[in-house]
Amino acid sequence: MRNQSIDSKLLFAQNAISNAQTNAEIKAALAAFGYDDAKMQAGEALYARAAELQIKQVKEYGEQFAATDALNVAKATINKTYMVHLKIARIALHGDRGAAESLQLSGRRKETLSGWLKQAKALYTNALNSPAVLEALLQFGIAKKELSNGQAQVLNVEAKLNAQLKEKGEAQSATQLRDEAFDELQDWMSDFIAIARIALEDQSQYLEMLGIVEPS
Repeated sequence: MRNQSIDSKLLFAQNAISNAQTNAEIKAALAAFGYDDAKMQAGEALYARAAELQIKQVKEYGEQFAATDALNVAKATINKTYMVHLKIARIALHGDRGAAESLQLSGRRKETLSGWLKQAKALYTNALNSPAVLEALLQFGIAKKELSNGQAQVLNVEAKLNAQLKEKGEAQSATQLRDEAFDELQDWMSDFIAIARIALEDQSQYLEMLGIVEPS
């Protein structure tokens, strides 16, 4: 909703500034109150920057959403396999408290992604580094290659999380820059509208050309 509001205000600013510069009568009336070519060009520059940053902000959020979707797919892809490996490891290593702790076999799986990653990485990394664990798991049909594949997929989730966090940061930065530029434009437009109402007080048709609707 906020982007729609900003888009509509940007369109208003674009039309107002453009019509003020291309209509000779409006241009002359505004120039008499200090809105000469230089001042109008300054407003046009503020509009251009805000519009550019609005497009960039939309792009950055699109990339964040794509990164989030990729992260969710990557986790869902490995999580089912991980849960199977976890259940089998609990059976294969039943009574081995050292292995249970090393592989993070006990307790519920963490709901946070960072917690889930810690548990999943512990299982695959420590299992692959323990000949005894590898032998125990092999007795239940889990070969080293499967564990290596599982580890690679978990690391892929971690990489996609890092990518998602990067995109999130860039999206937030783009939003801040866009908001600052938009606020500058709005300040300029506020004064411009106020002056236009004075300069064109008796020429309502010109105010309408600028998109300025007078209160009834």
